[in-house]
Amino acid sequence: MTDVREKVIGIIAEQAVLEPSDVRPESTLEDLGIDSLGLVESIFAIEEAFDISVPFNANEPEAGDFDISSVESIIRGIERLLAEQHGQGTRKA
Repeated sequence: MTDVREKVIGIIAEQAVLEPSDVRPESTLEDLGIDSLGLVESIFAIEEAFDISVPFNANEPEAGDFDISSVESIIRGIERLLAEQHGQGTRKA
């Protein structure tokens, strides 16, 4: 899912006003200078880019199932959500 990785890094880089090459998987959003508003804007942009709903509560960002501790954890979370969505799309009701 290289496309997912590239898109997520691109979105995060845009929020941080950095080049995508400056965004490392182990970086935290704080390391990149992204504040709480930037985090919310990043989540909205990710939801729009991938047509998914991210289980994220802006009032309690650490409380949800969605791990935002690093760029890599966000990428893994998006890949998991996409896999779940794709799996649901193939089932018959």
